[in-house]
Amino acid sequence: MKKFMNTFASTALMLLATLSPIFSAVSLAQAADEREPAESILARFPACVSELKQKATRAGVSPVAANRILDQVEFLPKVIEYDRRQPEFSSTFARYLELRVSETRLEKGKELYKKHRLLLNRLTKEYGVPGRYLVAFWGLETNYGGYMGKMSAPSALATLACDKRRSKFFTSELITALKLADTHGFDIDKMEGSWAGALGHTQFMPSNYARYGLDGDGDGVVDLWGSYVDALTSAAYFLQSLGWERGARWGREVLLPDDFSWQEAGRKNRKPVSAWRDMGVRRANGNLLPAIDDMDGAIVVPAGHQGPAFLAYKNFNVIMGWNRSEYYAISVGHLADRIAGAPELVRQPPADAPRLSRAQSKLMQENLNAMGFNAGTPDGIIGSGTRAAIAQFQISKGWIGDGFTSKQVVDALTAPKL
Repeated sequence: MKKFMNTFASTALMLLATLSPIFSAVSLAQAADEREPAESILARFPACVSELKQKATRAGVSPVAANRILDQVEFLPKVIEYDRRQPEFSSTFARYLELRVSETRLEKGKELYKKHRLLLNRLTKEYGVPGRYLVAFWGLETNYGGYMGKMSAPSALATLACDKRRSKFFTSELITALKLADTHGFDIDKMEGSWAGALGHTQFMPSNYARYGLDGDGDGVVDLWGSYVDALTSAAYFLQSLGWERGARWGREVLLPDDFSWQEAGRKNRKPVSAWRDMGVRRANGNLLPAIDDMDGAIVVPAGHQGPAFLAYKNFNVIMGWNRSEYYAISVGHLADRIAGAPELVRQPPADAPRLSRAQSKLMQENLNAMGFNAGTPDGIIGSGTRAAIAQFQISKGWIGDGFTSKQVVDALTAPKL
């Protein structure tokens, strides 16, 4: 178990920028110069906790609950360590997908999808979200409840609330956690989660727990740790609230025509499905797309022109409302499809795509800017602006302008002299 936990933590930290809607790589980069030493936070932790008690009671937490929980919280240096540790290397899409849509996770997902069919059908009828997606979220978030985090959520949240860098956000989350404990009578020993305070089978932050948590099993308590029924019901309600389109897919793998204009790719370039069909985009099996005008989508190519392409519908963006990562959204959608019996991707992502360090990415941005291709402020983050600049650079070289950081592009943009 210890080995598994260490591996899990290592993987989570390596992919932090892609996985977490709270701790994006951009926010980490922006806050890099605002780091307070852990020793400094520890020194004023008792005084900070006293202030947190006052803030909690002013916000409506009963003094009994505030004292009961906050008298037991501890400063967790590991939380500060995890918070400070930025991923040095980006993950490739191939590796990301391999880790999340593994055969073990797929087989367990199929088993649970069949086992809980009655519950899932009820949730689909009530909230419009097909059960395969709920199982997929469950699988990606906690490996179907196999690992929900082992840190005291109140202690983790108090530690981060006393760190000046994001004190306001985590103070709010801590107070919400205290209200949950007050309402449901949770003990601090029960309230375990991730190092950042995410809770239960579906890893809800306390604010989402309070806003979207539902008592799915009817026992009078919203328990996202002990009740997978509560957790899946809450997930369905959350996705419905984000705007899930009933009866629609997340997206699908597609085949692009040889003369596809890569400037048309990207989530901002949405067109009716009929328009993509007219441009020669086909289903992955070669069949025509449906000729419909009242449903639109965008072409997403996470691994460039050599990898798979996806036509992402509205529900793709809904998934990204849960986690702001295209890799994550594709993984949820693909795992859901596979759980329901769909085959593997027709076109696999290239396994030899380079993993980029932040230093390499920053150098690429600097060189793009120097050549007149606007990559924005060099921050080591390959976002949409940098990808657009890479595409223009590729076109200037007579290459396919897919904006992907292939080995060819990385070698050209990190050469000692350009």
